[in-house]
Amino acid sequence: MKKKLNYYLKIIDEIESHRRVNNKNWMDVLRFAYILDPKKTSKIVTKIFQMDKKISDLAKKLTK
Repeated sequence: MKKKLNYYLKIIDEIESHRRVNNKNWMDVLRFAYILDPKKTSKIVTKIFQMDKKISDLAKKLTK
């Protein structure tokens, strides 16, 4: 049991590491987009947040 748990925890650590790098990449893209065209970037980010809210609302239905 402990061996299996350690296996899963190692995978979770790897996912965390990859997500950290990927989040940094996303923030770099976001910075670059704001430098190039702040107004257009702001509109796109607003759409992304709206869709994220819809996704979160659907996920909440799964946990009820």
